[in-house]
Amino acid sequence: MRLPGGERARLTALYGGLLVLAGAMLIGLINFLVAQGLYTTISTAVARRPDEIPGGAAPSSYASAELASPGPVPAQGDAEAAEAVRTFTRAAQQATQNELLTISLITLAVFAVISVALAWWMAGRVLRPVGVITRTAQRLSGENLHERIALDAPDGELKRLADTFDAMLDRLEHLVGAQKRFAANAAHELRTSLAVQRAAAEIGLATADPEAVARIRRKLIEVADSSERLVEGLLLLSVSDQGLDHHEPVALDALVRSVTAEHTASQQVRDRGITVRTETAPVTVQGDPVLLTHLVHNLVGNALRHNHDGGHVTVTARGRTLEVTNTGPQVPPETVPYLFEPFRRLEERRHARGEGAGLGLSIVASIARAHRARIDAEANPDGGLTVRVVFPTPDGGS
Repeated sequence: MRLPGGERARLTALYGGLLVLAGAMLIGLINFLVAQGLYTTISTAVARRPDEIPGGAAPSSYASAELASPGPVPAQGDAEAAEAVRTFTRAAQQATQNELLTISLITLAVFAVISVALAWWMAGRVLRPVGVITRTAQRLSGENLHERIALDAPDGELKRLADTFDAMLDRLEHLVGAQKRFAANAAHELRTSLAVQRAAAEIGLATADPEAVARIRRKLIEVADSSERLVEGLLLLSVSDQGLDHHEPVALDALVRSVTAEHTASQQVRDRGITVRTETAPVTVQGDPVLLTHLVHNLVGNALRHNHDGGHVTVTARGRTLEVTNTGPQVPPETVPYLFEPFRRLEERRHARGEGAGLGLSIVASIARAHRARIDAEANPDGGLTVRVVFPTPDGGS
């Protein structure tokens, strides 16, 4: 049964009730033990010989009638004396028990008040970290996610709860920061494309030169294609972030060969003289074939785009691992983790043909998370990047 009131009131009732119950049991045990031996104690004290009674005398022969071993029946006077002693002993016992009970009840009442006060204070001390966590959570907003509880307390359940809350705030701050950067970068990319189109239209189309008009026309189409790819990338990123609607077996090796052959046959690869090698072994994963196609397409396309003329790309798919390695410019190792964030590039965007929108690896990371796959990357010593996606086993392991 749940007690009404706040947690402090419930803990106070629990702690105080347990303390009062323990006190009552202790007092009851003391009264019971005292009552068991009280009659004998009083009888022994009253039955002492006259020479053992300080400052006076006691009845002379009742002790032999009351306490001695069985023997001859005592005389009439001794029997009356023994009965008087028994009556006196019972009265003394009853009076002593009543006095002890009264004192015990008064002591229990005082103990109950002190117990409730101590329980209230103890509950407040125990719940103080919870109050700190609550006040911190109430203060938090998008503007002060940097605040932390930083609870100064011995290691325990509440200390671990506060540390877990701080770790959650770290992840939340990182996520909110990434979302803000994503929105700002998306707005910047779209605004830049629109500004280029507007400038081309206002300046280039003001001339009557057919060659200039044709050149501006090609530029407008190129910028429009870039904007379309950007919007498609943002939509794909949003879809993959929502997870998978269904799973089905996908032959990853066949998918890799198909996508790689498509890229190898492109005019851009032939013009730049890039060599693409494919190494596959039969492997089947559970997932969405459309999203997995985009994952392989973006990995291979990114490896080709960020490469130098005459370079090479190696695509390997075996043992539930997809690995894409390319040659290219040197990649600082400390920048590798940030390449999976949207719109992150090694160099500033120049709006050149085939440059991309900076969403390739972020889409790959999102699709990998949707498939519960592990993704990591490392900079190659001679330049370029190696990206590795490890898909989970059918039983859910990686």
